[in-house]
Amino acid sequence: MVILFMLLDHVRETFFLHRQVSDPMDIATTEPALFFSRTLAHLCAPVFVLLTGLSAWLYGEKYAGRSDVCSFLFKRGLFLVVLEFTLVNLAWTFQLPPTVIYLQVIWAIGLSMMALALMVWLPRPILLALSLAIIAGHNLLDAVHFPIESAMHVPWAILHDRGWIDAVDGLRLRTSYPVLPWIGVIGLGYAIGPWFGRAADAQTRQRRLLIAGVLGLIGFVALRLFNGYGEAPWHEGETAVQTLMSFFNITKYPPSLLFVTLTLSVGCLLLLWFERLHTTRWLRPLAVFGSAPMFFYLLHLYVLKVLYLIAVALAGPNQGILFGFDSIVAVWLTAILLTIALYPPVKWFSALKARRRDLAWLKYL
Repeated sequence: MVILFMLLDHVRETFFLHRQVSDPMDIATTEPALFFSRTLAHLCAPVFVLLTGLSAWLYGEKYAGRSDVCSFLFKRGLFLVVLEFTLVNLAWTFQLPPTVIYLQVIWAIGLSMMALALMVWLPRPILLALSLAIIAGHNLLDAVHFPIESAMHVPWAILHDRGWIDAVDGLRLRTSYPVLPWIGVIGLGYAIGPWFGRAADAQTRQRRLLIAGVLGLIGFVALRLFNGYGEAPWHEGETAVQTLMSFFNITKYPPSLLFVTLTLSVGCLLLLWFERLHTTRWLRPLAVFGSAPMFFYLLHLYVLKVLYLIAVALAGPNQGILFGFDSIVAVWLTAILLTIALYPPVKWFSALKARRRDLAWLKYL
Protein backbone atom coordinates (compact mmCIF):
# COMPACT_ATOMS: atom_id res chain seq x y z
CA MET A 1 0.00 0.00 0.00
CA VAL A 2 2.75 2.44 0.85
CA ILE A 3 4.39 1.63 -2.49
CA LEU A 4 1.24 2.90 -4.23
CA PHE A 5 1.19 6.00 -2.01
CA MET A 6 4.81 6.53 -3.09
CA LEU A 7 3.75 6.22 -6.73
CA LEU A 8 1.09 8.89 -6.18
CA ASP A 9 3.65 11.22 -4.63
CA HIS A 10 6.16 10.67 -7.41
CA VAL A 11 3.48 11.37 -10.04
CA ARG A 12 2.96 14.63 -8.16
CA GLU A 13 6.74 15.26 -8.21
CA THR A 14 6.75 14.67 -11.97
CA PHE A 15 3.57 16.32 -13.25
CA PHE A 16 2.72 18.83 -10.50
CA LEU A 17 6.16 20.22 -9.73
CA HIS A 18 5.04 23.74 -10.61
CA ARG A 19 3.02 23.60 -7.38
CA GLN A 20 5.91 23.05 -5.00
CA VAL A 21 5.26 21.98 -1.42
CA SER A 22 7.65 22.96 1.34
CA ASP A 23 8.53 20.94 4.44
CA PRO A 24 6.46 21.40 6.49
CA MET A 25 3.91 22.63 3.96
CA ASP A 26 2.69 26.21 3.65
CA ILE A 27 -0.94 25.93 4.69
CA ALA A 28 -1.80 29.35 3.26
CA THR A 29 -0.88 28.31 -0.29
CA THR A 30 -1.44 24.53 -0.31
CA GLU A 31 -4.92 23.40 -1.32
CA PRO A 32 -6.47 20.61 0.81
CA ALA A 33 -6.35 18.01 -2.01
CA LEU A 34 -2.63 18.62 -2.53
CA PHE A 35 -2.01 18.62 1.23
CA PHE A 36 -3.87 15.32 1.63
CA SER A 37 -1.98 13.72 -1.26
CA ARG A 38 1.38 14.75 0.16
CA THR A 39 0.42 13.72 3.70
CA LEU A 40 -0.54 10.22 2.51
CA ALA A 41 3.00 9.85 1.20
CA HIS A 42 4.39 10.60 4.68
CA LEU A 43 3.58 6.98 5.53
CA CYS A 44 5.99 5.62 2.94
CA ALA A 45 9.53 6.16 4.22
CA PRO A 46 8.90 5.30 7.90
CA VAL A 47 7.02 2.11 7.02
CA PHE A 48 9.66 1.14 4.42
CA VAL A 49 12.46 1.57 6.95
CA LEU A 50 10.60 -0.11 9.85
CA LEU A 51 9.78 -3.12 7.66
CA THR A 52 13.38 -3.24 6.45
CA GLY A 53 14.47 -3.79 10.06
CA LEU A 54 11.69 -6.31 10.61
CA SER A 55 12.63 -8.16 7.41
CA ALA A 56 16.26 -8.31 8.55
CA TRP A 57 15.18 -10.06 11.76
CA LEU A 58 13.00 -12.52 9.82
CA TYR A 59 15.86 -13.16 7.39
CA GLY A 60 18.07 -14.09 10.33
CA GLU A 61 15.46 -16.40 11.82
CA LYS A 62 14.82 -18.16 8.53
CA TYR A 63 18.24 -18.44 6.94
CA ALA A 64 21.12 -17.57 9.23
CA GLY A 65 22.54 -16.33 12.48
CA ARG A 66 23.53 -12.80 13.38
CA SER A 67 26.89 -12.97 11.61
CA ASP A 68 25.17 -13.77 8.30
CA VAL A 69 22.56 -11.08 8.93
CA CYS A 70 25.36 -8.60 9.62
CA SER A 71 27.15 -9.52 6.38
CA PHE A 72 24.01 -9.40 4.25
CA LEU A 73 22.85 -6.06 5.73
CA PHE A 74 26.20 -4.42 5.10
CA LYS A 75 26.48 -5.68 1.51
CA ARG A 76 22.91 -4.85 0.58
CA GLY A 77 23.15 -1.46 2.29
CA LEU A 78 26.27 -0.65 0.31
CA PHE A 79 24.50 -1.84 -2.85
CA LEU A 80 21.63 0.57 -2.18
CA VAL A 81 23.99 3.49 -1.62
CA VAL A 82 25.68 2.77 -4.97
CA LEU A 83 22.25 2.44 -6.58
CA GLU A 84 21.24 5.89 -5.29
CA PHE A 85 24.35 7.45 -6.80
CA THR A 86 23.80 5.78 -10.17
CA LEU A 87 20.50 4.41 -11.49
CA VAL A 88 18.21 6.22 -9.07
CA ASN A 89 19.78 9.65 -9.52
CA LEU A 90 19.87 9.16 -13.30
CA ALA A 91 16.13 8.41 -13.26
CA TRP A 92 15.43 11.70 -11.48
CA THR A 93 17.81 13.99 -13.38
CA PHE A 94 18.71 12.30 -16.69
CA GLN A 95 22.13 13.96 -16.41
CA LEU A 96 25.33 12.22 -17.54
CA PRO A 97 27.66 13.11 -16.03
CA PRO A 98 25.59 14.41 -13.10
CA THR A 99 26.10 17.89 -11.68
CA VAL A 100 23.82 17.25 -8.68
CA ILE A 101 23.12 14.00 -6.84
CA TYR A 102 20.12 13.93 -4.52
CA LEU A 103 20.67 11.50 -1.66
CA GLN A 104 17.14 10.37 -0.91
CA VAL A 105 15.27 7.41 0.55
CA ILE A 106 17.30 4.60 -1.05
CA TRP A 107 20.48 6.18 0.29
CA ALA A 108 18.90 6.53 3.73
CA ILE A 109 17.76 2.90 3.77
CA GLY A 110 21.19 1.76 2.58
CA LEU A 111 23.11 3.64 5.29
CA SER A 112 20.55 2.54 7.89
CA MET A 113 21.08 -1.10 6.88
CA MET A 114 24.82 -0.67 7.24
CA ALA A 115 24.30 0.82 10.70
CA LEU A 116 21.95 -2.03 11.63
CA ALA A 117 24.67 -4.48 10.58
CA LEU A 118 26.52 -3.30 13.69
CA MET A 119 23.46 -2.86 15.91
CA VAL A 120 22.29 -6.49 15.51
CA TRP A 121 25.05 -7.50 17.94
CA LEU A 122 23.45 -5.51 20.74
CA PRO A 123 21.15 -7.27 23.23
CA ARG A 124 17.57 -6.70 22.13
CA PRO A 125 16.58 -4.52 25.14
CA ILE A 126 19.57 -2.25 24.54
CA LEU A 127 18.85 -2.10 20.80
CA LEU A 128 15.24 -1.15 21.52
CA ALA A 129 16.23 1.51 24.07
CA LEU A 130 18.87 2.97 21.74
CA SER A 131 16.46 3.09 18.79
CA LEU A 132 13.76 4.83 20.83
CA ALA A 133 16.32 7.27 22.25
CA ILE A 134 17.44 8.22 18.73
CA ILE A 135 13.86 8.69 17.51
CA ALA A 136 12.79 10.68 20.56
CA GLY A 137 15.98 12.62 21.19
CA HIS A 138 17.39 13.67 17.84
CA ASN A 139 15.28 16.85 17.77
CA LEU A 140 17.38 18.09 20.67
CA LEU A 141 20.12 18.50 18.05
CA ASP A 142 18.06 20.67 15.68
CA ALA A 143 19.91 23.84 16.68
CA VAL A 144 23.34 22.29 16.00
CA HIS A 145 24.88 23.43 12.71
CA PHE A 146 28.40 23.46 11.31
CA PRO A 147 29.77 25.87 8.69
CA ILE A 148 31.09 24.55 5.38
CA GLU A 149 34.70 25.00 6.45
CA SER A 150 34.18 22.84 9.56
CA ALA A 151 35.40 19.23 9.56
CA MET A 152 31.97 18.31 10.99
CA HIS A 153 29.99 19.84 8.12
CA VAL A 154 29.94 16.73 5.90
CA PRO A 155 29.25 14.08 8.59
CA TRP A 156 26.62 16.30 10.19
CA ALA A 157 24.91 16.94 6.85
CA ILE A 158 24.75 13.18 6.36
CA LEU A 159 23.49 12.47 9.87
CA HIS A 160 21.12 15.28 10.77
CA ASP A 161 21.41 18.66 9.03
CA ARG A 162 19.86 18.57 5.56
CA GLY A 163 22.13 20.49 3.23
CA TRP A 164 24.61 20.64 0.40
CA ILE A 165 28.01 18.98 0.12
CA ASP A 166 30.53 20.11 -2.49
CA ALA A 167 32.00 16.78 -3.58
CA VAL A 168 34.30 17.69 -6.47
CA ASP A 169 34.38 20.47 -9.05
CA GLY A 170 31.11 20.42 -10.91
CA LEU A 171 29.36 17.96 -8.58
CA ARG A 172 27.23 18.75 -5.52
CA LEU A 173 25.43 16.36 -3.21
CA ARG A 174 22.11 17.16 -1.54
CA THR A 175 21.47 15.18 1.65
CA SER A 176 17.69 15.17 1.29
CA TYR A 177 17.32 12.36 3.85
CA PRO A 178 19.61 12.88 6.89
CA VAL A 179 19.99 9.36 8.26
CA LEU A 180 20.25 9.59 12.06
CA PRO A 181 16.51 9.26 12.82
CA TRP A 182 16.15 6.53 10.18
CA ILE A 183 18.77 4.48 12.00
CA GLY A 184 16.47 4.63 15.02
CA VAL A 185 13.49 3.50 12.93
CA ILE A 186 15.31 0.54 11.35
CA GLY A 187 16.58 -0.51 14.79
CA LEU A 188 13.02 -0.37 16.11
CA GLY A 189 11.86 -2.60 13.24
CA TYR A 190 14.55 -5.17 14.05
CA ALA A 191 13.66 -5.03 17.76
CA ILE A 192 9.99 -5.91 17.11
CA GLY A 193 11.01 -8.78 14.83
CA PRO A 194 10.17 -11.48 17.43
CA TRP A 195 6.54 -10.31 17.32
CA PHE A 196 6.43 -11.86 13.83
CA GLY A 197 8.67 -14.89 14.43
CA ARG A 198 7.77 -18.53 13.89
CA ALA A 199 6.94 -19.08 17.56
CA ALA A 200 4.97 -15.83 17.93
CA ASP A 201 1.32 -16.01 18.89
CA ALA A 202 -0.91 -14.15 16.44
CA GLN A 203 -3.27 -12.81 19.10
CA THR A 204 -0.37 -11.52 21.18
CA ARG A 205 1.15 -9.82 18.13
CA GLN A 206 -2.15 -8.22 17.19
CA ARG A 207 -2.67 -6.99 20.74
CA ARG A 208 0.81 -5.47 20.76
CA LEU A 209 0.23 -3.77 17.40
CA LEU A 210 -3.06 -2.35 18.67
CA ILE A 211 -1.50 -1.07 21.89
CA ALA A 212 1.48 0.43 20.04
CA GLY A 213 -0.75 2.11 17.46
CA VAL A 214 -3.27 3.54 19.91
CA LEU A 215 -0.70 4.72 22.47
CA GLY A 216 1.36 6.23 19.67
CA LEU A 217 -1.61 8.23 18.35
CA ILE A 218 -2.49 9.39 21.87
CA GLY A 219 1.13 10.44 22.38
CA PHE A 220 1.14 12.28 19.05
CA VAL A 221 -2.01 14.25 19.90
CA ALA A 222 -0.78 15.08 23.41
CA LEU A 223 2.64 16.25 22.21
CA ARG A 224 1.16 18.18 19.28
CA LEU A 225 -1.30 19.96 21.57
CA PHE A 226 1.66 21.00 23.68
CA ASN A 227 2.88 22.77 20.51
CA GLY A 228 6.56 22.33 21.01
CA TYR A 229 9.61 20.09 20.63
CA GLY A 230 10.84 19.49 17.14
CA GLU A 231 7.97 21.04 15.20
CA ALA A 232 6.73 24.39 13.99
CA PRO A 233 3.66 25.36 16.07
CA TRP A 234 0.23 24.64 14.66
CA HIS A 235 -2.39 27.35 14.69
CA GLU A 236 -6.07 27.90 14.07
CA GLY A 237 -6.85 28.67 10.46
CA GLU A 238 -9.68 30.55 8.82
CA THR A 239 -11.57 27.27 8.44
CA ALA A 240 -11.73 23.99 10.33
CA VAL A 241 -10.00 22.28 7.40
CA GLN A 242 -7.06 24.69 7.59
CA THR A 243 -6.81 24.13 11.35
CA LEU A 244 -6.75 20.36 10.81
CA MET A 245 -4.13 20.75 8.08
CA SER A 246 -1.97 22.84 10.40
CA PHE A 247 -2.25 20.27 13.19
CA PHE A 248 -1.04 17.44 10.92
CA ASN A 249 1.56 19.55 9.13
CA ILE A 250 4.73 17.85 10.37
CA THR A 251 8.40 17.78 9.38
CA LYS A 252 9.90 14.98 7.29
CA TYR A 253 13.47 16.21 6.61
CA PRO A 254 14.77 14.95 8.99
CA PRO A 255 11.68 13.18 10.39
CA SER A 256 10.65 14.74 13.68
CA LEU A 257 9.54 12.72 16.69
CA LEU A 258 5.95 13.69 15.85
CA PHE A 259 6.39 12.60 12.22
CA VAL A 260 7.71 9.17 13.21
CA THR A 261 5.15 8.75 15.99
CA LEU A 262 2.16 9.50 13.77
CA THR A 263 3.28 7.47 10.75
CA LEU A 264 4.47 4.40 12.62
CA SER A 265 1.36 4.38 14.82
CA VAL A 266 -0.82 4.35 11.72
CA GLY A 267 1.53 1.73 10.25
CA CYS A 268 1.04 -0.56 13.27
CA LEU A 269 -2.73 -0.28 13.00
CA LEU A 270 -2.59 -1.02 9.26
CA LEU A 271 -0.42 -4.08 9.90
CA LEU A 272 -3.03 -5.25 12.38
CA TRP A 273 -5.90 -4.58 9.97
CA PHE A 274 -4.22 -6.27 7.00
CA GLU A 275 -3.33 -9.33 9.06
CA ARG A 276 -6.96 -9.76 10.05
CA LEU A 277 -8.01 -9.35 6.40
CA HIS A 278 -5.20 -11.48 4.94
CA THR A 279 -7.61 -13.79 3.08
CA THR A 280 -9.40 -10.88 1.39
CA ARG A 281 -8.99 -11.03 -2.36
CA TRP A 282 -8.46 -7.28 -2.91
CA LEU A 283 -5.29 -7.41 -0.79
CA ARG A 284 -3.53 -9.79 -3.18
CA PRO A 285 -2.44 -7.13 -5.70
CA LEU A 286 -0.95 -5.11 -2.83
CA ALA A 287 1.02 -8.18 -1.79
CA VAL A 288 2.35 -8.51 -5.35
CA PHE A 289 3.62 -4.93 -5.33
CA GLY A 290 5.11 -5.51 -1.89
CA SER A 291 6.95 -8.63 -3.01
CA ALA A 292 9.17 -6.77 -5.49
CA PRO A 293 9.70 -3.30 -4.01
CA MET A 294 13.11 -2.43 -5.46
CA PHE A 295 12.13 -3.63 -8.94
CA PHE A 296 9.00 -1.49 -8.75
CA TYR A 297 10.95 1.50 -7.44
CA LEU A 298 13.41 1.54 -10.34
CA LEU A 299 10.75 0.68 -12.94
CA HIS A 300 8.30 3.41 -11.94
CA LEU A 301 10.99 6.13 -11.81
CA TYR A 302 12.07 5.47 -15.40
CA VAL A 303 8.48 5.11 -16.62
CA LEU A 304 7.62 8.49 -15.09
CA LYS A 305 10.66 10.15 -16.62
CA VAL A 306 9.89 8.76 -20.09
CA LEU A 307 6.24 9.81 -19.80
CA TYR A 308 7.30 13.32 -18.78
CA LEU A 309 9.66 13.63 -21.75
CA ILE A 310 6.90 12.43 -24.09
CA ALA A 311 4.46 14.97 -22.60
CA VAL A 312 6.98 17.79 -23.10
CA ALA A 313 7.64 16.68 -26.67
CA LEU A 314 3.92 16.61 -27.48
CA ALA A 315 2.61 19.59 -25.52
CA GLY A 316 5.67 21.59 -24.58
CA PRO A 317 6.14 23.35 -21.25
CA ASN A 318 2.76 24.66 -20.13
CA GLN A 319 3.63 25.71 -16.57
CA GLY A 320 6.49 28.13 -17.06
CA ILE A 321 9.55 26.02 -17.91
CA LEU A 322 7.76 22.81 -16.85
CA PHE A 323 5.00 20.60 -18.15
CA GLY A 324 2.35 19.96 -15.54
CA PHE A 325 -1.27 19.08 -14.93
CA ASP A 326 -3.68 21.85 -14.00
CA SER A 327 -5.45 19.77 -11.35
CA ILE A 328 -4.45 17.36 -8.59
CA VAL A 329 -7.27 15.13 -9.88
CA ALA A 330 -5.14 14.39 -12.94
CA VAL A 331 -2.31 13.32 -10.63
CA TRP A 332 -4.58 10.78 -8.93
CA LEU A 333 -5.94 9.47 -12.25
CA THR A 334 -2.41 9.05 -13.63
CA ALA A 335 -1.33 7.18 -10.50
CA ILE A 336 -4.31 4.83 -10.82
CA LEU A 337 -3.58 4.14 -14.50
CA LEU A 338 0.11 3.53 -13.77
CA THR A 339 -0.82 1.13 -10.96
CA ILE A 340 -2.77 -0.95 -13.46
CA ALA A 341 -0.08 -0.71 -16.14
CA LEU A 342 2.83 -1.62 -13.85
CA TYR A 343 1.10 -4.56 -12.18
CA PRO A 344 1.93 -7.18 -14.89
CA PRO A 345 5.73 -6.57 -14.98
CA VAL A 346 5.91 -6.47 -11.18
CA LYS A 347 3.93 -9.71 -10.96
CA TRP A 348 6.30 -11.29 -13.51
CA PHE A 349 9.39 -10.27 -11.53
CA SER A 350 7.84 -11.42 -8.26
CA ALA A 351 7.21 -14.86 -9.81
CA LEU A 352 10.79 -14.91 -11.12
CA LYS A 353 12.14 -14.27 -7.61
CA ALA A 354 10.01 -17.09 -6.21
CA ARG A 355 10.96 -19.50 -9.00
CA ARG A 356 14.70 -18.80 -9.26
CA ARG A 357 15.91 -19.00 -5.67
CA ASP A 358 19.19 -20.28 -7.07
CA LEU A 359 19.97 -16.76 -8.32
CA ALA A 360 21.38 -15.14 -5.19
CA TRP A 361 21.62 -11.69 -6.77
CA LEU A 362 17.83 -11.47 -6.96
CA LYS A 363 17.81 -10.96 -3.18
CA TYR A 364 19.31 -7.52 -3.76
CA LEU A 365 16.31 -6.44 -5.87
